[in-house]
Amino acid sequence: MKILKFGGTSVGSAERMKAVASLILNGEPKIVVLSAMSGTTNALVQIAETLYQNKHDEAKALIQALHDKYKQVVEELYTSDDKKKQANELLKQHFEYLNAFTLDLFTIHEERAVLAQGELLSTALFQFYLEEQGEKSVLLPALNFMKVDENEEPDSAYIAQQLQKELEKHPGVALFITQGYICRNAFGEIDNLKRGGSDYSASLIGAAVDAQEIQIWTDIDGMHNNDPRIVKNTHPIAELSFDEAAELAYFGAKILHPSSVKPAKQKNIPVKLLNTLQPEARGTTISTKTESGKIKAVAAKDGITAIKIKSGRMLLAYGFLRSVFEVFERYKTPIDMITTSEVAVSLTIDNAKHLDEILAELKEFGQVEVDQDQTIICVVGDFIAERSGSGLAVFQSLQNIPLRMISYGGSKNNISVLVNTSDKIEALTKLNDGIFNGNEAHA
Repeated sequence: MKILKFGGTSVGSAERMKAVASLILNGEPKIVVLSAMSGTTNALVQIAETLYQNKHDEAKALIQALHDKYKQVVEELYTSDDKKKQANELLKQHFEYLNAFTLDLFTIHEERAVLAQGELLSTALFQFYLEEQGEKSVLLPALNFMKVDENEEPDSAYIAQQLQKELEKHPGVALFITQGYICRNAFGEIDNLKRGGSDYSASLIGAAVDAQEIQIWTDIDGMHNNDPRIVKNTHPIAELSFDEAAELAYFGAKILHPSSVKPAKQKNIPVKLLNTLQPEARGTTISTKTESGKIKAVAAKDGITAIKIKSGRMLLAYGFLRSVFEVFERYKTPIDMITTSEVAVSLTIDNAKHLDEILAELKEFGQVEVDQDQTIICVVGDFIAERSGSGLAVFQSLQNIPLRMISYGGSKNNISVLVNTSDKIEALTKLNDGIFNGNEAHA
């Protein structure tokens, strides 16, 4: 069985939904995971924000505008009056549900239920379309099997057990449709896997059924060697290892959710990144294979805060770093990069929610300096510097860019540098020119 995930732009219109249907109808056993139609989750977030502020009239107007958009999709997607009637009845139920939140207090639990409506709508409308085409398929409710535990981590054993029960209800069916992103939490409430979580859903489902392959379909032809929105002359990478893909996803490659590689890696299931607009394109395959001694790609992560703690007490002080790390642990704030000397430690975070509290505690250790508006540039490949000289190529390319921090050697797959965000575009361009344009063969 294969798992095919289609993102919001891939199902963003009636035309795109029809194109997705043509891609999946080949008789192979598969589970198709769908995101909400593009723009829907943003609209639902905006609706939730107005409900939090008790702006009920504004929320009603936003709900009506979204309803009108979906009614137009129904008109374009179906040809039969029966299916249009069935789909419009579905819309009526969902949008009456949304309007009900304008009559009472609104909390985080209601917000999660509101955000789930996008995936519930896209999958139901798509299933209706398959039925109209006479295709044999089943809509599997993700809320019946997708669950996170009390630590907001996927409950893999539960997912595998419940998903198998759902599949066994439909012997002889080869095509299943389900929702990405949404799940239930440890209390049985509607929850989600955070933004971009449909990739994660696909990988978790793939691991649960020991899938042959996981396909992530988007509107770009695979993972590129640099950010194509910023840098000219980028190209898709044919093959990446799981570790390389995880580094790129975490450090800014938008095509893949950072968490989605782990379940596939644990079960050694290849992940393919493919393009719905160019289905014949090769895309990117993520597996155990990689090309040694070669730089594969560059990614950038914005919104970084750098913190330096300078203290005379650090010199040979046993337990100093542990004490520093415990501050970040108390505020559940992950650290991305770290460098140390005998008298100072510098580190970066991408979540400044508790920055003031963190700084207040760190000042007990010594002098603290903070730099905001920073960007981590991550260069990913198989770095065996003694053999390939890859590190030299990176630093020569960046020789005129001020570097705030360097992380090299913690992983054989990653060289990371910290730059001012104002230098990001120049840094990415120089790396592209210095590493890929003529100096490295395409992957």
